[in-house]
Amino acid sequence: MKLPQPLLEGRLLRRYQRFLTDVELADGRVVTAHTPNTGSMKQCAVPGHRVLVSISDNPKRKLPYTLELIEVNGHWVDTHTHRTNRVVEEGLRQGAIAPLAGYQVRAEYPFGASRLDFMLENEREKVLVEVKNVTLCCAATVACFPDAVTTRGQKHLRELMAARQQGYRTVIFFLVQRGEAEAFTPADAIDPDYGRLLRQAAACGVEVMAYRSLVTPTENRVGPPLSVLLG
Repeated sequence: MKLPQPLLEGRLLRRYQRFLTDVELADGRVVTAHTPNTGSMKQCAVPGHRVLVSISDNPKRKLPYTLELIEVNGHWVDTHTHRTNRVVEEGLRQGAIAPLAGYQVRAEYPFGASRLDFMLENEREKVLVEVKNVTLCCAATVACFPDAVTTRGQKHLRELMAARQQGYRTVIFFLVQRGEAEAFTPADAIDPDYGRLLRQAAACGVEVMAYRSLVTPTENRVGPPLSVLLG
């Protein structure tokens, strides 16, 4: 999907109060940008990293600037978690995710005590898909999730297992934003319960998919599949 334009280049000074970052723009001005990411942003929210921010002309916004991309190890990383589902939805509708091509796509499907991200349907089956945004690497070329303990993510895995027992095809889909990643694994050192549940879900028939995103200053789209390491 296309990113908002124009994007202004700057350097990250600090992230604080969870949703705020101070950025020094190329012209020397220091601005405060909204940061739509609830995670720790470990390895990304590092002072000195090059960033791109958008600016809104909406007079009702308290902060006109939004942090869009951060450069990590020479690759642009999309930390804007509100965009993740839209990138995956575009990939689903365009058939860019081969194992999930050929379905009608419905977003925000209620199931149990949750709203799962997508319900896919064709004449043969229904598929429930939950999407997670991955911005952390736990080894040089291995991305991992989560970057902080996620009780919400654990709940989603339990819902997917329950749906699988009811006959749905179920998928946990990790959109990996790190351009150097060649594989994906759970971040056991950060949230061992999530790693345990992910392996349990896979053993119960929940499909675990990881795809790397292709991020440029103008767009973010679903790229190639990655190996999933659960051993």
